[in-house]
Amino acid sequence: MSKLVWLDKAVFYNIYPQSFYDSNGDGIGDLNGIAEKLDYIKEMGFNAIWLNPIYDSTFRDAGYDVTDFYKVAPRYGTNDDFKNLASEAKKRGIKVVLDLLAGHTSLECEWFKQSSKAEKNKYSNRYIWSDSVWDNGDDTLIGGYSERDGCYMKNFFYCQPALNYGFKNIEKSWQLPMNHPDCLATREELLNIMRFWSKLGADGFRVDMAASLIKNDPNSEGIVELWNDISGRFKKEFPESVLISEWCYPKTAIEAGFDIDFLLHFRMKSYTTLFRYEKGTNQGKQWIGNSYFRAAGQGDINEFLDEYLDHYENTKEKGYISIPTGNHDMQRISLGRSTDELKIAYTFLLTMPGVPFVYYGDEIGMKNIDGLPSKEGGYNRTGARTPMQWAKGKNLGFSNSDTPYLPTDNAEDAPTVEDQLKNENSLLNHVRNLIKIRCTHSALCADGGFETFRTGYPFIYKRFDENETLYVAVNPSKGAVKADVHEAKEILLAHGMEINEKKLTGNGLSYIIYKG
Repeated sequence: MSKLVWLDKAVFYNIYPQSFYDSNGDGIGDLNGIAEKLDYIKEMGFNAIWLNPIYDSTFRDAGYDVTDFYKVAPRYGTNDDFKNLASEAKKRGIKVVLDLLAGHTSLECEWFKQSSKAEKNKYSNRYIWSDSVWDNGDDTLIGGYSERDGCYMKNFFYCQPALNYGFKNIEKSWQLPMNHPDCLATREELLNIMRFWSKLGADGFRVDMAASLIKNDPNSEGIVELWNDISGRFKKEFPESVLISEWCYPKTAIEAGFDIDFLLHFRMKSYTTLFRYEKGTNQGKQWIGNSYFRAAGQGDINEFLDEYLDHYENTKEKGYISIPTGNHDMQRISLGRSTDELKIAYTFLLTMPGVPFVYYGDEIGMKNIDGLPSKEGGYNRTGARTPMQWAKGKNLGFSNSDTPYLPTDNAEDAPTVEDQLKNENSLLNHVRNLIKIRCTHSALCADGGFETFRTGYPFIYKRFDENETLYVAVNPSKGAVKADVHEAKEILLAHGMEINEKKLTGNGLSYIIYKG
């Protein structure tokens, strides 16, 4: 499979629809609200959007429990509203990618209602069921729910029954092989969903829990086979569409036919060593740990590189790795970090190879709001899902409703787009400048080469192609640094760091991007 040419310069903006912009005053963000903000997205330099789920849902898990895959949830609008959003985005050169819930549905999905019936029907094997309600030895099996004598397998929460794509290794009579006609029918239905939204204007899909579809598959042979089949057939019909996986193991995901895989905390230690070290503890507003991008300067960039470089070398000719600023499943990157610390983190994220993803609000340093009650299955994730902060005033410009989806940041210094647009030194303008520099210099784009030049503090790396060679140095620690480097022919962006002849010196919390 050849790489998609447009991904080389792609910079994605990840939108949580219910929290982005409310256009009709009901307190919930919607598709027309996103359409109203397309000019802002374009002006920031983003040329692709990933939308978290917009399908009809019971919202026990914020839309990741789908009742109808072919219908926009009424709170977001209509299918025609999506068509309009996709059309308006394309006028501005912006791709629109949808979340695809391939592995499960809601309990209220009509497929599951039919599958739950005692009598056999075309949906009986659409989901994974044991033979008896008493066959419930696995903690993924939920019994006593329906008139059907059996337990259904959940894929995440209890309200998300697992769709049946088959088992790689058969251990029990109710476990169907991947080539069983009913499992193949599930596969065909997924392709039909992808075709439906692509024809309405979607430019591809980010697949939730992409590695979870085939069960009893310890070596991932079955799931790689399945996705190669799906991606191969889908790309024949929609060759310019992108497939992005939440697999979190790029070496395998790219081999399975995906264009991009995320580097995330679910399976890979390398992400947590950068920003959210897993041994840390949350004490009030201060994150105590030894991730690399902390002013304490106690991290080890090699903990990241040891894992990252292995995946990068095995995928760079075939697909891309994305290191996102964050998403709806984790605390915001701003937690315990100053604006200066965030600027250094984003300098790194927006100059690395692969395809960048910025979570809505991260460009202004929106805070993680602690202590909120769980909303729609958010639990400890709820604080990273609060409404976008557009301007001072009611609900910080998100909505005119007296009952918004979630409360907005009530701090006097809550960052807003309006304020930061006016300040040339703001985080927002730093992000915008970085995106412009990235898209102007081909060596910094997704396909540009990558080599480490120096590890530790500062971390220095080279980005290059046949046109130019650039160097990026970042010092997220509060201590001063120095290093021997190549002579700088031109400085593209710098703060607190300079190069005289072949000597780099930097203050604490400094960075530089230069031509070598």
